[in-house]
Amino acid sequence: MSVNSSVTVTVPATTANLGAGFDCIGAALTLHNNFKLTLVDGETQIIVTGSEAARVDNIYKDNLLYCAYVKLYEHLGQTPSPVKMEIGLGVPLARGLGSSATAIVGGLVGANILAGEPLTQSQVMDLAISMEGHPDNVVPALIGGCRLAATGVNGWEICDIPWHESIVPVVAIPDFELSTKEARRVLPTEVSRADAIFNISHLGLLLRGLETGKTSWLQAALQDKLHQPYRKSLINGYDAVSAAAINAGAYGMVISGAGPTLLALTDTSHSLDVVAAMATAWKEIGVAAQVRALNIDNDGARVIKD
Repeated sequence: MSVNSSVTVTVPATTANLGAGFDCIGAALTLHNNFKLTLVDGETQIIVTGSEAARVDNIYKDNLLYCAYVKLYEHLGQTPSPVKMEIGLGVPLARGLGSSATAIVGGLVGANILAGEPLTQSQVMDLAISMEGHPDNVVPALIGGCRLAATGVNGWEICDIPWHESIVPVVAIPDFELSTKEARRVLPTEVSRADAIFNISHLGLLLRGLETGKTSWLQAALQDKLHQPYRKSLINGYDAVSAAAINAGAYGMVISGAGPTLLALTDTSHSLDVVAAMATAWKEIGVAAQVRALNIDNDGARVIKD
């Protein structure tokens, strides 16, 4: 066994897209999954705790955390050792908060530590993006903060997006799920030039709005024409929750990732009102939801070497 035979990795939830930043922007939130990986001499095993533990596949060869663990060793040309994996769930599953990204990042980071840290953070990030298929969740889950990812001449370019201290992310997590596959199925294969221009301009405004906290910029910037008009029909109560959030003082509301979690951005003086209004709006149409005001997690994946 290596010097570090056990490691614990805490990985934040993420919210992707933020409206106009479809598939390229994501932000880490103060909601976390914990993964403890311990090298063992016997059989690989997975133990899951948390409110949705029964829904996580503990057949290790099918588990995403284990797949990521194996991926890193395969990248190194090594055979992975048997491992005991203990998963502590704090991020709801299939709700648009990057639960799969936490498993990918947790497995890759944990394996890299156990292997003696042969890969840099940038190399781990590249593996994570290749597993997830797009960067918007795994990048902030790994390095924290709000990040924009774009392909560059020699690979991925990652840009830090300043997040003004007055802006509060409020997540409304309903008691129903929406698969990413279904959320992508409803998207058109082509968009008009007008819609492309709309999103380009609003993405620029979003970046400046997040940096400055300017109300009018944020109110306009959270609009989108590439994915939300098509996906909102899959989310029962979308329009009612959006109207309630804005009436309570939110700058606007977007779909978190593929949904069905809804994300409102507001300021510190209105955050409690927005939380209450979004919860009430869904309750009135028979949808139970957890609604929480969170913060941006600027640390990303955190490691404890045992």
